[in-house]
Amino acid sequence: MQKSTIRMMLVAWCVSIIHTCVFADSFPRDTSYTPTQAWKNICRNYPNAKIVPSVVPSNVEAKFNLVYATLKNTPYGDRNLHLDIFKPKKEGRFPALVMIHGGAWRSGNKTMEHPMAESVAAKGYVAIPVEYRLSPEALYPQAVYDIKAAIRWIKTNAEKYSIDTTRIAIEGNSAGGQLATLVGMTNGITQFEGVEGITMGTSNVQAVVDIDGIPDFLAPGSLNLVRQSDSPDCVWLGGCYTEKPDTWKEASSIFWVDKHSVPIVFITSSQPRFTAGMSEMIDLLKQNGVYSELHNIENSPHTFWLYSPWFSSTVDYMVSFLDKVFKH
Repeated sequence: MQKSTIRMMLVAWCVSIIHTCVFADSFPRDTSYTPTQAWKNICRNYPNAKIVPSVVPSNVEAKFNLVYATLKNTPYGDRNLHLDIFKPKKEGRFPALVMIHGGAWRSGNKTMEHPMAESVAAKGYVAIPVEYRLSPEALYPQAVYDIKAAIRWIKTNAEKYSIDTTRIAIEGNSAGGQLATLVGMTNGITQFEGVEGITMGTSNVQAVVDIDGIPDFLAPGSLNLVRQSDSPDCVWLGGCYTEKPDTWKEASSIFWVDKHSVPIVFITSSQPRFTAGMSEMIDLLKQNGVYSELHNIENSPHTFWLYSPWFSSTVDYMVSFLDKVFKH
C-alpha cells in the first residue's frame, strides 16, 4: 500500500472519531466542543460572529476550581468535582446563579460559562459555573446528581461567598439548558438528589434560565429526528427511545411541571429542534400559575450565547428576568 494512501486513511480515521482521551487524572474527556470549534461551524453563515473573551471585571472577585464533592471508587478512581465563583466585591448578600455548560452531554467544560458569569456578577449576582460528569465518564442521571450536589455545597458555604440562599437560580445552555431545567423542575424529588458530596440540606432553586435546552425529549420535534445508536442523547440516556422510553420521559422536564414549579425564562435561537416541547411546557406552566418568559434571538445559530452580537442580549434577558423574579 502506498504511503500516501496510508496517510489518507489515518487522516480519515482521526477525523471520524470523537476527540475522547484519558488525561493524567484518569477519567475520559471529549475535547471536541470549544468556543473556537463551534465558531468554525458557524462562521460561514454568520461572518460577523465574534467569540466573547473571558475578562474578570474590576468589581468582581473570582475563585477557581473549588472542590464541591469528592467521588470515591469510581471506574476511574477517586474524582473531585469543581466549581468556579464570580462574586461582586462589595459587601452584602447577593442572589446566585448556578451555571451549566452545554456540549451534547459529552463535551465542553465550565470555563465556557466564564464570559456570561463575569457579566452577570458585575450586575450584582454570584455566578457559579459548575463542572459535572459527561457521557464518556458517566451516563444519566449522574450529571443531575452532580449539579444538585453542587447546589447543596453552595448553600452550605453561602455565608463565605456572600450568597442569599433564598434567591438561587440555575442557568444552562443546550445540553446544560436541559439539565438546568430538569434540576429546577425536580425540586424536592428524592430520586434526583443522589448521595454525593454534602447530603444535608436541600438542592432547591427558585428560578431557571433555559438557553436553547430541550424540555421534552418526547415531543415530535425531538422524537422524530433521525438518530443512530451513537447519537449524543441516545448515548447519554443509555439507549434510544425505543430501548429506554421511561428514561427519555423521566429526563424531560415538562413531565415534572406542577403548581410548585419555579419561574423560568426560555432564551432561544433560530434553530427549532432545540426547543421541542417548549410551547407545550409554557402552556402547562401557565395552567399551574407559574410565571414564564420567552425571548427569541433572531437570525442566530444554536451556540449564540458564546458570541457577539448575541451575547449582550442574552445576558440582558437573563438578568432582567432574574431581577424581576427576585424583586431587586
